[in-house]
Amino acid sequence: MNKNTITGMVLIFGLFLLFSYLTKPSDEQLRQQKHKADSVNLVNQARRDSDIREQTRQKAIQVARKSENGVVADGKLDSISAKRSSLKDELGVFANGAIGKDTSFSIENDVFRIKIASLGGKISYVELKDYLTWDKRPLVLMDKDSLQFGMSFFSNNRIISTNRLYFQPFWPDQKNSGQPQLKVTGKDSLHFGMRLYMSATDSTIDHTKYIEYIYTVKGNENMLRYSVKFVNMADVMDPSTKYLVLNWKDNLNRLEKSVKMERMSSGLFYKYAEDKVDNLSETKDEEKILKNERIKWISFKQQFFSSTIIADDFFSEPRLGTATALTGGTNYLKSMTAEVGIPFVPKDGKSISMSMYFGPNKYYGLKQYKQDLEKQIPLGWGFFLMAWINIYAVIPVFTLFGSFGWNYGIIILILTIILKTVLFPIAYKTYKSSAKMRVLKPEIDELGKKYPKKEDAMKKQSATMELYKKAGVNPMAGCIPLLLQMPILIAMFRFFPSSIELRQQSFLWATDLSSYDSIWTFPNGISIPFYGDHVSLFALLMTISSVIYTRINDQMMGSQQSQMPGMKTMMYMMPVMFLFWFNDYSSGLSYYYLLANLLTFAQIYIIRATIDEKKLHLQIEANRKKPVKKSGFQKRLEDMAKQRGLPAKK
Repeated sequence: MNKNTITGMVLIFGLFLLFSYLTKPSDEQLRQQKHKADSVNLVNQARRDSDIREQTRQKAIQVARKSENGVVADGKLDSISAKRSSLKDELGVFANGAIGKDTSFSIENDVFRIKIASLGGKISYVELKDYLTWDKRPLVLMDKDSLQFGMSFFSNNRIISTNRLYFQPFWPDQKNSGQPQLKVTGKDSLHFGMRLYMSATDSTIDHTKYIEYIYTVKGNENMLRYSVKFVNMADVMDPSTKYLVLNWKDNLNRLEKSVKMERMSSGLFYKYAEDKVDNLSETKDEEKILKNERIKWISFKQQFFSSTIIADDFFSEPRLGTATALTGGTNYLKSMTAEVGIPFVPKDGKSISMSMYFGPNKYYGLKQYKQDLEKQIPLGWGFFLMAWINIYAVIPVFTLFGSFGWNYGIIILILTIILKTVLFPIAYKTYKSSAKMRVLKPEIDELGKKYPKKEDAMKKQSATMELYKKAGVNPMAGCIPLLLQMPILIAMFRFFPSSIELRQQSFLWATDLSSYDSIWTFPNGISIPFYGDHVSLFALLMTISSVIYTRINDQMMGSQQSQMPGMKTMMYMMPVMFLFWFNDYSSGLSYYYLLANLLTFAQIYIIRATIDEKKLHLQIEANRKKPVKKSGFQKRLEDMAKQRGLPAKK
C-alpha cells in the first residue's frame, strides 16, 4: 500500500464518518448539553423563579378555561349590567375590559399589511404584499381565526389574560388621530397604540391606570417594534410578580403547491440567549420545556416565510410545541405553540420591548438583523463545507443574476457550468485514472485466472495491488473526486427546496421550480405508494441520465467494478430509488442534477478525445521498469522490523 492508496482509504472512511455525523439523532442533545454547561450562572438565577413561573402558568390555564363562558364578546349578552358583578368577582378592576366589540385597525407599509384587533390589542392579521399563495390568493401569514396572542399575570389573586379583554385605540402621532387605516412608505415610520384601562366603578374607567401597547412600523421593513407599558399599575398587580407569561399559538395555513413538502419544511425555531439556534422536529409532533433556560427569539417558520418575536433582553423557561391535527383540512399545515416568561417587576414601571418579523426567509434579508435568523434556512449548517458552498457560491450567483431579471432556469444552468468548471481538473484526473485501469484490465483478468479459488482471494488482491503499484496506478483515485463532490451534491439538496428565489419561478414546463413539475396526474385520485399521484418530468429525466452515467462510469472503472457485482447492482438501483423521492421534490433540484449529468457527459467526451490510451499504456510500461519507490509508511515498517531482528518485507 503506497501513500496515495492510504490517503484514498482514509478519505472513504471519512465519508462514512461524515454521513454518520449528519444523520446521528443525538446532535440536538449534545448542543443542549453544551449550552447548559456554558450557562450555569443563568440556570442558578432562573431556578429561584421557577416555582412562581409554574404556578402562574397553571393558574392561567385554569382561569382561561373558566373564562371562556364568562367573558362578554361583541356586546351580545341580554343584560350586561346583570353580568357586571360576576365579571368583577372574576376580573376585579379589569371587569370593564371584558365588555366590548371587536374592531380592527389597519397599518400598511411597503411590504406588509397588518390589522390590530381591539380584542387583546394584538396583531390579528398579517398579509405580505409582494407574494401570493400557490393558488394566487393573497399570502396571509396570520389571521384572527387561528391566532392567540396575549399576556397573563396576577392581579388581586386573579389571573388576568389580555387575550380576552378589549383595548381602546389611541394615536401617538397626532396627525393620524382617529384614522382606522394607516399607511407609511419609504424610510418614514408611524406609531399606533392600544390601551386597556382599569375600572374606576362598575360602569366607568380610570384613565390614569392602563396597560399600553405601542406598535412602531417603518415604511420599508418587515420588522416592527412592539412595546408594553404598565402605567400606575403597581397597586393593581401582585407585588410578588416576577414574570409576565406570553402565550402565542397559531395554526399555520398552507401557502405552497406541495402541502407534503411544506409541512416537512415547517417548524418552530428558537435561539438560546447568546448561543446557538435550535429547533423542534419538522417531521413529527414534539413538545419541549427548556427548564431554566433563556432564549432570544422564537420563530414559527414555514417553508419560505416566518413569523418571529425577538426579545430585547430574553424570554425565560420556554414551553414549546408543534402538532399536526388529523382533521385540519387540506389548507392546514400544523399548529405551533410557545409559552414564555418575560421578566417584569411592577414597582419598577419599566416598559417591555420586543421586535416582530413577518416576512420571507431570504438569506441576506434575515442576516441584516444580526440575530442569526438566517439559521432557519437549511443551508447545511451541520457541516461547514456545505454551508460555505451555499453561502459563498450558490446564493451570490442567484442574487447577482437574479438582480438582472434573468430566468432562474438559466441561472441554474450558469451555476452548474461554474461548478463543473471548477471541478474539471478533478474530473480529468478521475478519467485518466479510469483509463489506466482499463489498460491494465487484461493483466487483471490473467490474475483472476491464476487465482480462481476463493481461498486465494487474498493472494489475488495482493498481486493486483502490486501490479497497480508497479504501473503507478492508484485504484482509489476515482473515489477521491466523488468525496470532493459529495458536499456540493448535498448542499444543493438542502438549498433548492428552501430557496425562496425559486418560488413560483417558471421554466419550460415547470410552473414552480421550488415545487414538483407535473406533466401528468393519475386519474380518479390514484396514487402510487412512495411515488405520488403525478409524473414529474424533470425527476424522470434526471433518473434516466443518472442510469446512463452509472453505465458510463461502470465502463470507465472496468475491472474494479467487475470484482464487486453487488456494488454494481446497487449503483444502478440508487437512481431508480431516488426517483420516488424526487417526484414530489423541487423541480429546480432535479433540473440541476440533470444538467450536472449532461455536463459530465460532455466533459467525458472532451477528456476522452485528449487522452491516447496507447500512449498511456506505453507510459505504464515505462513506469513498471522503474524501481518502485517505497512509501514513508513502508520504510518505517521496515526500520521497525530491522530493530526487532525480523526480516524486512520486500
